[in-house]
Amino acid sequence: MQSYLVQVTSKLKRLARAGQIVYARKLFDEMPYRDLVAWNSMLSSYSHLGLYQDALSLFHYMRITNIRPDHFTFTSTLSACAGADELRYGHKVHALVVVLGYCQSLPVNNALIDMYGKCLSPFSAGRVFEELGLRNEVSWCSLVFAYVNADDINAAYSVLGRMPKRVDIAWNTMIAGCARLGDIKLCFSLFKDMLEDLCDPDQWTLSALMSVCGEAREFLSGCAVHAYIIKSGWALAVEASNSILSFFARLGHHDGVLKMLESVEYRTQVSWNAIIDAYMKIGDTQKAFDAFEVAPDKSIVSWTSMISGYARNGQGVEAVRFYRDMIRNGIQPNSFSLGAVLHACSILATLGHGSMVHCCSFRNGFHTTAYVGNGLVNMYAKCGDIEGSNKAFCDILVKDVVSWNTILLAYGMNGWASKALQVQEEMVASGVNPDKVTFTGLLMTCSHSGLIEKGRSLLKSMSDFGLSPDVDHVTCVVDMLGRGGYLKEAREVANLYLGKDSMKISSGEPLFGACASHCNAEMGAELGEALKSSEPENAMSYVVLSNLYCASGRWKEAEIMRKTMLDQGVIKMPGCSWIELRNEVTTFVAGCASSHPFIDEMYSTIYILEYQMKNPCAVT
Repeated sequence: MQSYLVQVTSKLKRLARAGQIVYARKLFDEMPYRDLVAWNSMLSSYSHLGLYQDALSLFHYMRITNIRPDHFTFTSTLSACAGADELRYGHKVHALVVVLGYCQSLPVNNALIDMYGKCLSPFSAGRVFEELGLRNEVSWCSLVFAYVNADDINAAYSVLGRMPKRVDIAWNTMIAGCARLGDIKLCFSLFKDMLEDLCDPDQWTLSALMSVCGEAREFLSGCAVHAYIIKSGWALAVEASNSILSFFARLGHHDGVLKMLESVEYRTQVSWNAIIDAYMKIGDTQKAFDAFEVAPDKSIVSWTSMISGYARNGQGVEAVRFYRDMIRNGIQPNSFSLGAVLHACSILATLGHGSMVHCCSFRNGFHTTAYVGNGLVNMYAKCGDIEGSNKAFCDILVKDVVSWNTILLAYGMNGWASKALQVQEEMVASGVNPDKVTFTGLLMTCSHSGLIEKGRSLLKSMSDFGLSPDVDHVTCVVDMLGRGGYLKEAREVANLYLGKDSMKISSGEPLFGACASHCNAEMGAELGEALKSSEPENAMSYVVLSNLYCASGRWKEAEIMRKTMLDQGVIKMPGCSWIELRNEVTTFVAGCASSHPFIDEMYSTIYILEYQMKNPCAVT
């Protein structure tokens, strides 16, 4: 019997390592007798393959069959709890550890600290650590991770300082945590301390530093880290080279990306994903597609990189097509892929496709998360379905500041000014403080709805929340005052907050447009010339200034402006519109002859509509 168990358990492990977990489970279920080793082999196989719920289900089945777990059982089960973010289940396993007398087992205690850390319960992790009689490097590093994962950098640094010997994993965990928070100064300070502690950085240390340089858009710091990577001999390491590639891609450094692509020799799945993402970030969607096609293994990350890349580059139709292909290939979407395709649907304003994605998110349980829920609110708002936005907002279980801002902007852009202002009141009442984006949305709403007094009041109230107006807020107020005809006050507000050169930046454009609307040729001419000199390739300045001259009867100046625009090769971006019908998007561009098969019928319909608008009495 013993030899049979050893033979079958060994075969079970081989199947699991080969990824044939279904056959491994079938073999396990067919065993007439299973010892503890067989149970542990199946549990660890599930846990290592990321099938955490299956591991927890098997552990429950093991308990009802009266098999007594040992420390191997507990470490695998706690690993599954950590992976599945099952804190309540982890508490139950912890209680069983105590009841069965394994609370002095170092591997089990380390697994407990790791589980609590990954489940964002650093207090529980610290309590297990303090009760430990014997500790090793894994214990210390797991506790550092627990605090870092909960964004408590000060507590993590305190633990690091108490370590008998600070190993590279602990330093890497600290640096990676600070990089995730975008604190580039602290990352380099820790890196300096690491070198002074005579601890050698590895590719994980350096990739974290490259990552934070990319996030902070610190080109010179990134180049310095790149140089250190080359000098220290880590340039050929996969993780380091991928981080360098991502750095150049994030900063849009075309030459840097191309040089890195040429130097990458050994390519893992992560490398291929980085390559796809890099091409997308420099705008070369065709090269990204070619890399995707030749990549040997296409994970959910590969598909998501393609979808988000197409959406970022304005190719929403391709993004939606890729999402459909992903589903057809049996790849289940995650929150990131759903968020990416929802962004594409928002760009296209295609309600049919957006509703399809909403169904997918509902079926997979992502519609209640803030990330996907916020995308749904935005998508419905861009499609003009404010009721759909409100329902998606209500479905979000834990609403963050982005959730509130998104629904506020949804009401604002669809003309529901009173509801947008009400959302801000509900937001504050729920304990979420408004940020700068909140006030941008509110001021934009006031501008489009003509609520001038309310807009003035909101600008002053920013200081109540510890906020100061920036360019976006001032631009909204200038636009609001300009639309209402308060041109002089608009200019004074811009000069007050942004200085004398305020008209050369974004706030000048809405005021310039207001001058044209209210036929104020004197101020308009001054603003137009300032904008034309600061942005000589911007067609808006020439066109609006020419129209302003025409409206005020200054035909000669208007003709000179049009000629200047032509001589300098400035081309006005043609107007564009699109419509979704039967899940197909049709685009129309001003000045371009359409090849649509029903173009003649469209022109006939437009002619009829134009006649009816000009002759309303003729409509019966």
